[in-house]
Parts: sequence; C-alpha cells; structure tokens
Amino acid sequence: MRKRTKPVDGITNAESGNSAASLTRGLAILRAFTIEDATLGNQELIERTGLPKATISRLTSTLVGLGYLHYDDALGRYSIGPATVSLGYSALSSNAVIHLARPLMQKLADETGAAVALGTRDGLEMVYLANCRSNSPVSLRLNVGSRLPIWRTAMGLAYLAEMTPHIRISVMQELMQSDPDDAERIQISVQDALQQREASGFVAGFGVWFSYINAIGVAFRPTDGSPLIALTCGGIVDILPRERCRDVVGPALVHLTQRLRAQLAGHETPQSTALLPSSWKTTAE
Repeated sequence: MRKRTKPVDGITNAESGNSAASLTRGLAILRAFTIEDATLGNQELIERTGLPKATISRLTSTLVGLGYLHYDDALGRYSIGPATVSLGYSALSSNAVIHLARPLMQKLADETGAAVALGTRDGLEMVYLANCRSNSPVSLRLNVGSRLPIWRTAMGLAYLAEMTPHIRISVMQELMQSDPDDAERIQISVQDALQQREASGFVAGFGVWFSYINAIGVAFRPTDGSPLIALTCGGIVDILPRERCRDVVGPALVHLTQRLRAQLAGHETPQSTALLPSSWKTTAE
C-alpha cells in the first residue's frame, strides 16, 4: 500500500489522523452558508459552527484551495466556490425524481397561479430541491435552496407525517429541545398532520408559517429507492383560500404524486392531462 508522503494542504498531521472529524467540520463550514448569504467572515463562521478560530482558519484555507470556497482578499470574506456549486448542480441535475416531477409541478403551478415546490429534510428544516412558479405577479418567490421550518409548514408537516414512527419521534424530540416554548404546539401540529394524512392523503397549512399564506403538502417515498421527499403547493390566501386548498389543490397534489410514482415505476402517463378541473380558475373570485 502506498503511503501518503505529503499531507493535504491546509490540514495538519493531527487532523489528517482524524479525517472524519476534519470532514465533518469542513462540511459544517459549508453548511453555515444559507441562500441569503453572499459572503461570510471568520467571525460569522465561528458563531454559526461553534468551531475554534484556529480550526476555521485552517479548514477554510483547505476549502479555498480545493475550490469549495472563494476568498475575497479585499473584503476578507468567503463565498461558496465553484466546486460546491458544481457538486450541488450535479446532484440536482442527475436526480430522476426532480427530472420527472418538474413538468408536473409546472403544470400545477400554471393551473393554480401558485408556487409548487419539492423538498426534503435537512436537520430541523425543509430545503427546496426544485421550485416552479406561475406567471402570477403574486406567486411566492422562494427558490432552490430555500429553507423552511419543518413543523410550521405544510411541506414539513406532511414530511413528518410520512416518516417511520421511530424516526419521527426522534425528530420531534429534537424540535422540542431546540424550541421548548413551543413543545406543546409541535406535538399538536404533528398529531393533526397525521390525522389529515390518514383522512385525505395530504396536509393543509393555513396561516401556519405566515398568516397570509395557505399551502398543501404531500410526502411520498419514490419507487426508485430515493429518500423520502415532500411536495407543496402554496400561495397567498386570495389565490388559495381554504376551501380551494381542501377541495381542489389537495386532491390535485395527491394526483401529481401518483403520476410521479407511476412514471418512476416506468408506467407512461400523458403529460397533457390537466391536474385540476377545467372549471377551476387561477385567480381569486
């Protein structure tokens, strides 16, 4: 076996002997960046990761050298580098679920005048992996990479309701530990989501995240073996009042997931088929 004669740039001998810890810390630095962050400085990275200053300096140097971070000398701040962007793009573009779901999502967005998104859990949040909007000027303006609280959104509650019980209990415990003042609300919200899923196949969220937003969420396990995902259709209350969410958008989102599941299983379904009844209008009446 050939021995490495020279450690990777930016990693000390001590760290090279604990590569798993170094990898975990490096990923924590990359995860510190959110969709709202153009750049972050050392102090912000220290606060968000809890890592010591010396570790931040050492690992950011390595990440810059590998292209996962970019360092602006003039500002003294870091931004996401091309290697990170390329890695994320490769993951999304090669995802069969996203590839097949996007046309169906766009169709539903056009028919409702709302926004339709696909996402999955990342810790105690949901992260958008795909998003489609109508041409409506009042459509929600969230994008791929947007993060939403898992228990305050229809997407997140639908995801929790679809989880296997022991994992759901573990996530709920984490949620209540991180937000003890809302522990009772978390339990009530998840229990309500379970009941909604059992009764109708979808979860409705009316003014839960923001008072002016209504949304429907559905979660399912893709037949290609991909991890659990969730889809949501949401918009302002003028476009998606409660009754339309329950009576029309909910069943349409369930129908979308059924068609997506069939396509992933190799069954042809006509893309031209509408997801909503022709009598349903995209503007509030």
